[in-house]
Amino acid sequence: MTPAQSPSTGAVHVRARGWGWRHAGRKSFAARRLDLDISPGERVLLLGASGAGKSTVLSGLAGLLGTDDEGEQEGELLLDGAQPAAARGRAGLVLQDPETQVVLARVGDEVAFGAENLSVPREEIWLRVGRALDDVGLDLPLDHPTTALSGGQKQRLALASVLAMEPGLLLLDEPTANLDPDGVLEVRDAVVRVLERTGATLVVVEHRVAVWADVVDRVVVLDAAGGVLADGPPASVLAEGSTRDRLAAAGVWVPGWQPVVGGPPPAGGGEALLSASGLTVARTRRGPAVVEDLDTEVRAAGALSITGPNGAGKSTAALTLGALLRPRAGRLEASAALAGTAGGDPFRWRSSELVQRIGTVFQEPEHQFLTGTVADELEFGPRRVSGVQDMQRTDVAERLRLTHLLKANPFTLSGGEKRRLSVATMLATAPRILILDEPTFGQDAGTWAELVTLLRELIHEGVSVLSVTHDADFIAALGGATLHISGGEGRLVTR
Repeated sequence: MTPAQSPSTGAVHVRARGWGWRHAGRKSFAARRLDLDISPGERVLLLGASGAGKSTVLSGLAGLLGTDDEGEQEGELLLDGAQPAAARGRAGLVLQDPETQVVLARVGDEVAFGAENLSVPREEIWLRVGRALDDVGLDLPLDHPTTALSGGQKQRLALASVLAMEPGLLLLDEPTANLDPDGVLEVRDAVVRVLERTGATLVVVEHRVAVWADVVDRVVVLDAAGGVLADGPPASVLAEGSTRDRLAAAGVWVPGWQPVVGGPPPAGGGEALLSASGLTVARTRRGPAVVEDLDTEVRAAGALSITGPNGAGKSTAALTLGALLRPRAGRLEASAALAGTAGGDPFRWRSSELVQRIGTVFQEPEHQFLTGTVADELEFGPRRVSGVQDMQRTDVAERLRLTHLLKANPFTLSGGEKRRLSVATMLATAPRILILDEPTFGQDAGTWAELVTLLRELIHEGVSVLSVTHDADFIAALGGATLHISGGEGRLVTR
């Protein structure tokens, strides 16, 4: 699809010449030797392996680098011939995690916030708010609380907030990460509607290519070593041949190609380590219940995948099964094989007892980081748990491609690297049950396959893996049972 035939005069021209950025305290550049021209109104899908610098490029275009995020820049990066920091308001960035972008309590105020900061006249602001909410299909009262939104609604709210600023350059960083299949299409179609109306320039980062391939004009693939690996129309870049093979080798999710996963598929679960009966779970102590009368088991040497639409209560159920949220009603009981001397009620375990038995990886990796380096993160849990070997932590770091980042600040990692680190910190404590919330978001094909291979091996060794996920390929690769949560109920499906 081509851009609007008459792009608005506000559409931005992007130019990079030998541009690169290195975060403070890092030896290597996050992005380097980037030469790029994006014409006003062009729609570009930006690809690359995890850690290739995609999010760094978007942050640079949004004018965010060099302020709170200190570091070293080389070359030039320009929007309509000006430095991005001097052209704020011309670019609008929608972050990978909408939780980090919602700042106000009501939907209308949230959408108005950016336009207010650009000193848009009051009467114009509320016209923009209504139009932006219509564009993204978020049909809610302006005073609707933002805390009551589902993940998909928050993603659309974040997009509406940026659209109300009327940027000439729309920057989207994994905008469909963590969304259910319907939410993915809703967000993509909302973006397309806005581009057709405004003619704005688009740069979207997404690992899964097929979602955007038919609605962009151009695919640009960053080389992890710096520069551009491929650049051209989607049909040309993704066509069968040497370029497609190079992209697959670099970890790009090429449509129609699936990475090879090591090890045989898990055979199925053993004894029940954790049993839930009649659980009623809620996000907050006084808030409404999101799932009621939930019965399920977590079995040794088995996989359990929790699926369902955004906002159904999947993450809340997982946190409850992980003994981090108390249920409103019902019972969670650990088997003797899991509990040992700690007792059968997981909610009575001390933190050091819990982390050896049940390790939980949150949906937002940053919520788990406690230290200033990757190495310290990997050592934090084991230092508080006896019997964990240094060799195990080293092996986990190598398997998840983190050894070259050991001295880096966790908050400067790419989204995919942060996710792998959050998984590694839990694996380092050797829990019997591993709970993962959206474990594959932000992963390129190579790191996805390595993560799945590692989890398969752990299951064969007796570990239970419980995952909250929308990734059908991941579910198929791990096998086991699926707990589908929707409409306040959970339905167990055994494959």
